[in-house]
Amino acid sequence: MHRLRRTLLVPLGLGLALAAAALPVSPIAERSAAPAAEPPTVSAGHVAGATSQPARISGGTLRTGAAPIRPPAPADAPATQLVSGSVDRASIRMSATYAAALNLNFGTRAIAVDTTITATNTSGTSVDRVELNTIAARLGGIRLGTVSVDGRAASASIRDQTILVPLGGVLPAGATVKIRVAYRATLNGDLAGSNWLFTRTNGVASLYRWLPWISRETAFTRPNHGDPFVTPASPRVTVRITTDRPLVLATTGDRIASSGLSQTFEARNVRDFTVTAAPDFRTGSRVVGNTTVRVWYRPGFPATTALDQAVRAIGRMNALVGTYPYRTYKVVQSAGGYAMEAPGLIWLPTGVAPSSLPYLVHHETAHQWFYGLVGSDQAREPFTDEAAADFLARYTLGSKRASRCSTARLDLTIYSYSSACYYETIYIQGGNFLDDLRSRMGSTAFWKALRAYVSANRYGMATTKSLLDTLDAHTSLNLVPRYEPRFPRLY
Repeated sequence: MHRLRRTLLVPLGLGLALAAAALPVSPIAERSAAPAAEPPTVSAGHVAGATSQPARISGGTLRTGAAPIRPPAPADAPATQLVSGSVDRASIRMSATYAAALNLNFGTRAIAVDTTITATNTSGTSVDRVELNTIAARLGGIRLGTVSVDGRAASASIRDQTILVPLGGVLPAGATVKIRVAYRATLNGDLAGSNWLFTRTNGVASLYRWLPWISRETAFTRPNHGDPFVTPASPRVTVRITTDRPLVLATTGDRIASSGLSQTFEARNVRDFTVTAAPDFRTGSRVVGNTTVRVWYRPGFPATTALDQAVRAIGRMNALVGTYPYRTYKVVQSAGGYAMEAPGLIWLPTGVAPSSLPYLVHHETAHQWFYGLVGSDQAREPFTDEAAADFLARYTLGSKRASRCSTARLDLTIYSYSSACYYETIYIQGGNFLDDLRSRMGSTAFWKALRAYVSANRYGMATTKSLLDTLDAHTSLNLVPRYEPRFPRLY
């Protein structure tokens, strides 16, 4: 993500009702896919700054540490691989596929979501709940509907941006469970604060992190613009989107079916699924190697410049860090706010100045490798995500600059940096630190190491230490003395 400068926009003042429309939702049947690479095991727990209390949901409130409640099962309940007991543990090491139905009322801003998650426990140990990330819980006034586990009603609760779903028993290592979560929410009508991530304004609907995704409980509130997310890749996501009127949709997935006002999209090996919609989106495209770069834009947007910069960025970054992994690269005009990345897609905000596009496009394109291809805990280790992306962007552009804040540690969470110096420390100082390593190692050794890091962690989860250790392993120099003062938590 890049939020160096916020674009000033005047909301359209649509004055539309916030009440949710009564839209029918039905889940999409799917088949299981092969497990994805396994990220590190995570135990549930509070993150500094998470002060929200569990919200009471029909069926009871989940309390961390308490034995999960198993509702009575009907006589014809389907078979389950759950066993009796409790372990008070969740994990992001779950290979999960997602099949979702999204109803979007562009007029009222109401959405209805019904998601079925088929998850295999690849953590190597037993779990008894899942923790699902969705910012609808913080930005959309979420109202939970049906929540079930293997067809049995589950007593779910919401804490911060996390839906906590007790499984009603223990899921052993290697076992599979099917979880259904339905909810309704309302998109915002402005760009204030973080609302731009979940809004319909300026003629565009922008939905980020709307799909409940297996994650790790993470606080949304932070003192800066850091990304409070951590999500493993899914081998397959299928989403059917039904709208109240004809809309042009730009999503993380590729369209595989269309019927009337319903369109179905599929994506593979992605960490989230972004949806952007407008009635008057236009498109343009160009081919780079085996990749089609396509831009979605409304009249007045600098689409040609955006497309030119995306083509340039993809071409140069392919040569440096390895081939872009998806067949289509999508550059999409969002409702506003800031530029943002998603797997296979980036947002460029309405009102962006053409002069800002070279950097914004290159930074978000770099995230296709450092976030999209190689995942990390964006909240707890922002260096792995933002420093790597900003370094690649500025190296490609030749736009390196000095930091405007004093030298600081690079191993803290997003909750530990001030708003004034987060960007200058993690992005600028972090990128410059990597560029200094490149100079010391030599470009040939450095880029070989970075490609090895990307290859080893393809569709997986990496850490700051794994990145730094990979660089150290590809040179005869001892880089650890360089690491110690900037990463005292790790070295």
